[in-house]
Amino acid sequence: MTDGALKAGGIPGKRSLRPLGGVLAAMAVSLTGTRISVVALPWFVLVTTGSATQTGLVAFCEMAPYVVVKAFTGPLVDRIGPRAVSWTTDMASATATAAVPLLHALDLLSFPLLLVLVALIGAARGPGDLAKEVMVPEAAERGQVPLERATGLSGVIERLASTVGLAAGGSLVALLGPLTGLTVNAGCFALGSVLIKLALPRGMGHTVEEAPSPAGETEPGYWRRFGEGFTFLRGEPLLLTVIVMVGITNLLDAAFNSVLVPVWARESGNGPTAIGLMGSVMGAAAVGGSLIAAVVAHRLRRRVVVLTGFLLAGAPRFLILAFDAPLGAVLAVFAVSGFGAGFVNPVLGAVLVERVPRRMLGRVNALVDSLAWAGIPLGGLIAGAGVTAAGLVPVLLAGGAAYFLTTNLAGLRPEWREMDRTRGRGVLKPHSKEDASRDHPDAARLG
Repeated sequence: MTDGALKAGGIPGKRSLRPLGGVLAAMAVSLTGTRISVVALPWFVLVTTGSATQTGLVAFCEMAPYVVVKAFTGPLVDRIGPRAVSWTTDMASATATAAVPLLHALDLLSFPLLLVLVALIGAARGPGDLAKEVMVPEAAERGQVPLERATGLSGVIERLASTVGLAAGGSLVALLGPLTGLTVNAGCFALGSVLIKLALPRGMGHTVEEAPSPAGETEPGYWRRFGEGFTFLRGEPLLLTVIVMVGITNLLDAAFNSVLVPVWARESGNGPTAIGLMGSVMGAAAVGGSLIAAVVAHRLRRRVVVLTGFLLAGAPRFLILAFDAPLGAVLAVFAVSGFGAGFVNPVLGAVLVERVPRRMLGRVNALVDSLAWAGIPLGGLIAGAGVTAAGLVPVLLAGGAAYFLTTNLAGLRPEWREMDRTRGRGVLKPHSKEDASRDHPDAARLG
């Protein structure tokens, strides 16, 4: 075996930080573009239609295909490799996103056609995001970086993308209009595709193989691989509880970001610039939280960190907007919320990634993410209907109360004690082919 070739178990013989840097860079540009779209797309629909319900419908049509397609592409990611899936789907996202401003400029963009295009964007984004998540653990191994540090860095990238993307989105929409923001988003997807294609080795994602099939047996098919993911999750009470809790909070976050914040910005007179400023302040604080988590999270009690992070990140954002506070107070609350949120994903990511057999990472990660994101498509619809029926303030108050109760009641469940017991398994151990076939089925990953 030559120096630099993969040894048994997928550990590189020679340290290389290029794969991890490539994955994180691709995450950065694609997530930045997505955050720009978070401002540009709802604002485009809101100012052209004047309807909160239609704004929520657009969010639904993007996120429903995202969740469904992501759930069913896990076995394919395991089979054909995350690298190929990532760069091809990012290019598809770029094409569909670029079609929106182009067709609008040609006066060919009807509302039904817009729904079709955003559905295509969501369907392509799901597998692309999944593939990048799946590559993080292997990239960490190749760079000999501890898992919690790698997931912490990916959390920093996510928060930093939110900071830059939302600020850029707010500025672009305010100065040049929402369609300019969508054009930049398309460019970001294209750049992410090129980074994955050029920076990552072709064998990425195939270092841990399925255990050899007995003589005469065919290799497991798609549906068998898919079923293995469900079987795996059924034996994980901790993961199922986390999925339910995060699923509800994701629904509330989707309602907040896709409808409630744009409606608040319009009714308060603060406009799209305030949306970008709020997101940037929260994102910058979350970067600080994620950096601290990457350094010290392995020394802290995970359950306490996660629950405290959710307590800061959730209900206060809803309540401050409901009370018609000045923008300075809103920004202060969003900063505190962002700092708390920065601790959540690195810890959950480490807990869940470290527990999954590497050979099943794609299919299990896809199922966990999709189940946790299942409520996101409904968030915009529910918020849009609620605002139309009852007004903004009652919906904000109800959302804040639901967020507080969900996170605190889930933390009282007895299986949450397992989150702290997971520590000690936080550094990925070498996996040989034999090890992969004997892994204890007690894990999943939440993206």
